[in-house]
Amino acid sequence: MNIIDLSIIICYVLLTVGVGIGISKKASKGLDYYFLGGKSIKWYYLGLSNGSGMFDISGTAWMVGILFLYGVKSFMFMWLWPIWNQIFIMMFLAVWIRRSNIMTGSEWILTRFGNDRAGKASHIIVAVFAIVSVIGFIAYFFEGIGKFMTVILPWNLALQLGNVSFLNSEQSYALIIILLTTIYTVKGGMFSVVATEVLQYVIMVLAGILVAGYTLIYYTDVQITSVISEEWKNVFFGWELDTLWSEKYQAFNNLVDSEGYKMFGALVGMSLFKGFFASIAGPTPSYDLQRILSTKSVKEAAYMSGFTNLILFIPRYLLIGGIVVIALVALAPEMSTNPSLSGADLEILLPRVINFYVPIGIKGLLLAGLLAAFMSTFSAFVNAGPAYIVNDIYKKYFKPTAKSEHYIKVSHIASFVVVGLGVFMGFFTDSINSLTLWITSSLFGGYVAANFLKWIWWRFNGWGYFWGMFAGLIIASLQFVLDQNKGNFTTGTLLYDLSELQAIYLFPIIFGFSIIGSLLGTFFSKPTDIEVLKSFYSNVRPWGWWKPVYSTLKKEDKTFEKNNDFIADMLNCIIGIVWQSSMIVLPIFLLIRDYQKTVISLVVFLITSIILKFTWLNKVKKLPD
Repeated sequence: MNIIDLSIIICYVLLTVGVGIGISKKASKGLDYYFLGGKSIKWYYLGLSNGSGMFDISGTAWMVGILFLYGVKSFMFMWLWPIWNQIFIMMFLAVWIRRSNIMTGSEWILTRFGNDRAGKASHIIVAVFAIVSVIGFIAYFFEGIGKFMTVILPWNLALQLGNVSFLNSEQSYALIIILLTTIYTVKGGMFSVVATEVLQYVIMVLAGILVAGYTLIYYTDVQITSVISEEWKNVFFGWELDTLWSEKYQAFNNLVDSEGYKMFGALVGMSLFKGFFASIAGPTPSYDLQRILSTKSVKEAAYMSGFTNLILFIPRYLLIGGIVVIALVALAPEMSTNPSLSGADLEILLPRVINFYVPIGIKGLLLAGLLAAFMSTFSAFVNAGPAYIVNDIYKKYFKPTAKSEHYIKVSHIASFVVVGLGVFMGFFTDSINSLTLWITSSLFGGYVAANFLKWIWWRFNGWGYFWGMFAGLIIASLQFVLDQNKGNFTTGTLLYDLSELQAIYLFPIIFGFSIIGSLLGTFFSKPTDIEVLKSFYSNVRPWGWWKPVYSTLKKEDKTFEKNNDFIADMLNCIIGIVWQSSMIVLPIFLLIRDYQKTVISLVVFLITSIILKFTWLNKVKKLPD
């Protein structure tokens, strides 16, 4: 690595850690300040922080690989998360969540189910889910940053004593970066996280613009179009993927056939099915939920969520698209001659391109930007997870009365424990893709059913929520064990078939078990206390099946009106998904020099922006400050 690039990276790391520690004093006033910034941080800083947290390096490496292989329509793979849950949050969920005025997602659950045994059971299970998901994400980051750093940096940091190997180089790099990030995150809580993430967002945007600009100047239209086909550039699809690559690049067509997504219509259909329920279920109890709860008011929660969508996708896909253009021209001819090409080769495209094909100076900024992407996402999760351990378990059930200093010290310990468990789990995974699919399809699949029902159905109670979540967590955990041991099962057995099935296609099974658990738990126990339901419904005002609660409230207050915005909200969500999609494909079309589709994408973005100004923004402006 050139001394200029290395200097840029060192300066970035020192600046980030310095800012994080320097602002940390603000977090010492209490748990509300430590985990939520005292609800004093401006909404646009929280929006930048939220967008920065979603700009993670493991996800970026994965998206580079799928865009390279599947072309423009690969953005629909992002629906596996599903990314347009951010649209649902923007349109109505941010307002519903922020009205609760509490600290964590599991504490929010008590406002829905009460504080009796059923409510406490639901409270504990969502706290457990939050902790498990944060540990899973830390393992995912551990795997991604290790692979990235070993390809980029020349030093072998493997730790070996005699013939015994303790750490390989990937694990050593990951541990160093994680330790640095954990220090300032634990020290400063939400204030340090937001301050460093705003800085990191600026660096990531600059890196994306520089890489995109470099490809536009250095690579010609002819070089790009000689590699990709018209089908590669086509955003539309049928039930089965058409041939994406020419005969010269047949190895890539073979890889598409072996990846398990050839039936692309089934993948998109399953993603839509999962995405609808997952999006209405709301954000998982992690960093984006914390950002919503950190805003000053309901109105600012809506502003922050909309701003996150606006500032995230174009910069991110300028970077991803720029890396893919370089890979197409520089690496595709070489890779296409590899008879054993696999998905693992796609996961290291990002670091290979940076290592060999990005010029001095830009390389340093790009590496700093990607390091920022990792550190911002990691710090966001490290801040979110311990909130559930300290506020929802330790404070509530073990030590309800103590000084703020005591709880903050416990938060520090909880942060290191969560990071340690995540790193431990990371040692036992060997693929970013497998972790991505487990988290998005299996773990989140267990979250969806219970959290969908909690909004829309008055009869759904705390025991229904507990057993729905518990069933989902058990099945998701079994799926992870199957995936990690797939080489140990006999061909033709049920366990072998289940272990080989793509995680997204297991979603209906997980969803089904979770629904059964939710319904059995609900109908075999008494309804939630009517006073709790009245308080929740009159405060949050969701739409759905709330007739008995609404009727009771209407008798008490003739002016009380129910929420009739379901159709308007769903139409806004459809428009929002198109708006979000246009921001993804716009930079891709620009960088692959399909100017006609670039203009069409820009027009779609402008039209949907104007529509949302009238259908969403004007409505938000009427909310109380």
